[in-house]
Amino acid sequence: MNLNEAFFQLSVHSLKQLPEDELPEIAFAGRSNVGKSSLLNALFNRKKFVKVSSRPGKTQGLNFFLVDGTCNFVDLPGYGYAKVSKQMQAQWGSLIASYLETRRQLRLVVVIMDLRHEAKKQDRELLLWLKQRTIPSLAVYTKADKLSGNKRNKMAAILDAGHGLSPEERVVFSAVTKLGKDQLLARLERSLSTK
Repeated sequence: MNLNEAFFQLSVHSLKQLPEDELPEIAFAGRSNVGKSSLLNALFNRKKFVKVSSRPGKTQGLNFFLVDGTCNFVDLPGYGYAKVSKQMQAQWGSLIASYLETRRQLRLVVVIMDLRHEAKKQDRELLLWLKQRTIPSLAVYTKADKLSGNKRNKMAAILDAGHGLSPEERVVFSAVTKLGKDQLLARLERSLSTK
């Protein structure tokens, strides 16, 4: 999988718009402003390929990126404190839930969390929801460069405990220093090779 060969394909706002190809998909989910766009840019080796915004709720559709002609990365709208109407949040919620539950091509959901903050209820609920539906997931703790080594390990352990995860079920990552990038890529490759 050559991540330098990635192209924005389309933004989906209803299930009818989903691509009809059979390519495997990896979805990226997370609360608003946890560093999802920065993580994707780091994976794609490009600075501003995926739009980074300081405004929560910027991503409003399911954004599909065709990677190397072999798979799709799907950037899901951030959940949490996005400043959009309740109606819009409900539409997002049903679109995302329907996509995650029914999409045969989906191989993995990467759930992104800010390493600097303790376990959040919405992240815990999403991880549990995915587990109950036997949808494979991987937790990624971002912004690791903002903490020293000891603090980083301590916060990772706190998040593990808060979400009931083992260290094998998550990756500690930094878009700035590229810490955890190789480990994350290996996990993504593995998920694409399993049906």
